[in-house]
Formats: sequence, C-alpha cells, structure tokens
Amino acid sequence: MCCSSEKRVRTRFAPSPTGFMHVGNLRTALYAYLLAKSRHGDFVLRIEDTDQARYVEGAVQVIYDTLARAGLRHDEGPDRPGAYGPYVQSERREIYKKYAEELVRKGAAYYCFCGKHEAEPEGEESVSDAACVCPCRSMDPAAAAEMASSGRPHVIRQKIDRSGVSVFTDAVFGEITIENKVLDDQILLKSDGMPTYNFANVVDDHLMCISHVVRGSEYLSSTPKYNLLYRAFGWEIPVYVHLPLIMGRNADGEISKLSKRHGSVSFENLLAEGYLPEAVVNYIALLGWSPKSDQELFRLEELAEKFDVSGLNKSPAVFDYGKLRWMNSEYIKMLSPEAFAEVARPFAALPEKLSSAWPKIAAILHQRTELLSEIPGKIAFLAEVPAFENDLFFNKKSKCSPETAREILTELIPRFEALEALTPEAVGGIISAYAESHGVKLGQPMWAVRIALSGLPVTPGGPGEIMDIIGKDESLKRLKAALERL
Repeated sequence: MCCSSEKRVRTRFAPSPTGFMHVGNLRTALYAYLLAKSRHGDFVLRIEDTDQARYVEGAVQVIYDTLARAGLRHDEGPDRPGAYGPYVQSERREIYKKYAEELVRKGAAYYCFCGKHEAEPEGEESVSDAACVCPCRSMDPAAAAEMASSGRPHVIRQKIDRSGVSVFTDAVFGEITIENKVLDDQILLKSDGMPTYNFANVVDDHLMCISHVVRGSEYLSSTPKYNLLYRAFGWEIPVYVHLPLIMGRNADGEISKLSKRHGSVSFENLLAEGYLPEAVVNYIALLGWSPKSDQELFRLEELAEKFDVSGLNKSPAVFDYGKLRWMNSEYIKMLSPEAFAEVARPFAALPEKLSSAWPKIAAILHQRTELLSEIPGKIAFLAEVPAFENDLFFNKKSKCSPETAREILTELIPRFEALEALTPEAVGGIISAYAESHGVKLGQPMWAVRIALSGLPVTPGGPGEIMDIIGKDESLKRLKAALERL
C-alpha cells in the first residue's frame, strides 16, 4: 500500500479501451506525462476496462501505439509492470470488493437491492437521482448483510451526507464549492462484482501512489464524492488538475464541443491525413497551456523542461486546424531530406514508372508540403498531364499568352533536343538564355514551358526539375504536343 508521506510526483493516464484516441484524451495523457517529467516523477498507464459493454477488441493496442507514436513513454503499465500492479482494472476485482466491503462496515456505503442499478450512467451527476433517497439506505445493516451473503443480487452504494457543502481546490480552477444535496448515492460496486469508474479510480489512485490526478473538467462535479471516499478510508487526497474542454468552430462561426463535423478528432486519423506525430503533440500541448515565452515550436523534451501547471488555462480551447497545418509544415521543413523521403513515400502512391525517381520528387516536395496526404495531388501530373485549355498559357504578370507560348516552344524545343540530358542546370541555362536574348523577364518562358509540361499553373519544382524527373523522351513528347495544340 502507498505511503502518504511519499513525496515523489506520480501521474497516471487511465483510458478506457473503447476505440480510437480522441485528441482530448491525448492532451490529458500529454499533460499528465509533462507534469510528471517536469518534476522528475513517474507516468503510469492504467487501463480502465470496468465498463465491459463498451470494450472494443484491439483498443488496448491502439492505446499502446498512440502513446508510442506520440513519444509518451510510460514508466509503469500493463506492459511495463511495476510495484503497484496489476494495471488493468478487470484484473483487480478482489481489491475493489475488499475496499467496498470496508466502506459498508464503516457506514460510508450500503447494500442496495433495488433493480435499476446497471442502467445508471457512470461519471455523470444526476440531480433527480440525488433528490431521491434509496429505500435500502435506511435498511438495518445486519439484515442487509445477511441478504447480501445469501446471494441476493445487489450493488454497493456510497452513503452521501447531503447536508452542507463540499469545498476543494483544483490546480487550474481554484477553489470549487458544490452543495452536497446535488450528490447522489453513486454505485461503487456493481452486481457482477465490477467496480464503477467513480470507485475504481479512487482506490487505484491511492494504491498506486498517484500524487496528481489530471483529467477533464467534466469530472469537477464528481470530485466531492471522490473526496468523501478518500476521507472515509482515511487516505490523503491527491492534487487535482482538471482540464477545460476542447472546442471546435462550426461552419457558421459558432463554437461547440469538438466533434467529427469539425474535422478529424482522433490522433490516428490526424496521422492518416498526413500530420506528423511531433506536430500534433506540439499543437495539442499549446491547446490549453501557455508557455512563458512567444515560442511555439517545442520538441517533447523542451515541453517537459518548460511545462508548469500554472500555465494551464481555465477557458476552453478552440481547435484550429489551420494553425495545426502551419505547424505541421514547419515540422516537415525541419526534417532532413532523407527523413522526409521516408515518411512521405507511403503517402505518394507513386506509379511504377516514377518509382526510381522518388528521391528527386521528394527533393522538390520537401519545402513545399504542408500535409503529407496532399502529395498525390501535387505530383499526379508527373505520371500524366491533366486536360487543360490553351487559355492557361495566359499570364498577365509574366506577359505570356498562347501566341507568345507558341513562339517560345518553337524556339526552345530544338535546344532541349540538342541536350544530352535535361538536367535542371542545363534546362535553366537554356531558358535564361532565351529570356536574355529576347529582352523578356525569365517568368515568361518559364510559364510557357511549365504549362506545356504539367498543364498546371502551380507545380512543385520548376521546368528543369520536372524534366529531370520525367526524362528527356517524355519531356519532349509533352512539349511537342503542347506546341501542336497551340
């Protein structure tokens, strides 16, 4: 059992294995991790699978994979046993039963034989339930114990003293006062022997020596009930760090709780869209926490050094996909060319004929990519020129038109044919020489050649880089086809 005098900072992340990890859950994990590491403490992973009806096969592996890809290495957990295991709640049934029975003996809980138990929601406050008094509450303890031991189905409920108020301090929201009359006699142990979240988290946090509890602000109203349990056992109450909600911006500009209508809301889907894990973690870290500087780009190690609970905000944070996109582009730019080529290739969907040219393609994409999932659209023209009208050769800034483009291609194609290889340097030299000899800006011949090669007004890389990638034969084929059209 944990000693209350232990001073080491220990935080925990306790997700339910119910599917993908929402960015809100990831932020909770991140802040719990940063709080522990900023104070040289321990970060514990606990799987809270008490609600078996919501269990999703494979979801535990999703939790492991998400934490690993985010860089949040836990010090203890189901896969890293420590001194306070087991770390899966369904494996701790006997522990919860023991402590629930202890509360009954102390008069802080009672056996309930009513029939509606299992339908009650976990982790939610119900004023209507709180206003009702369960008839089992006043039952003779000895008679109730005899009925329970005889095998009659029952649950164990917390006996709440509804007089007065409960006051506690949260590290983010400060002093919180809640009237006890709105608290219900919550279920602690269900009829199948499984604990509710509201009971298991208190027992586990104490036995695992959790010093700081980091969780969403939706649990603020339930915290007095947790504190009553701590006091009934005579245990030290941990430091609470409740986090505000993450919101999204609707199409009409209104703000509402972040959901799929705003965009991807799971870590896995964000990565599938082409966001780098480091960028997502960095962005989520700033979604409710303000560093004491104007710095915006932080490696995980830097976050652990600078994180402080005092920087957490009370107000809900609005998830800004545009800001995340910008941050992702900055992280992409910081990658080495080799690293970018490696992470980008799975998104590229390259046709076989361009496979060997990937290093060159990656080179022109590196500093021009914001989202990896957009790469196929950026490079599709390398495999096949899209249909386009000759009007695309018009460009006011470059003073180009279909007529001038025809003149440019007529003169440049023979010069390109004479080259042994269409390297960026050789192609650039020919185009520059043309511009100089005709007294025009470089943009005019560049525009004409770019359109002829790609059928697009914007491409990653210029004409020389495009020719180098698709090769001499394909380049001349495209230029001649464009000239014929003109």
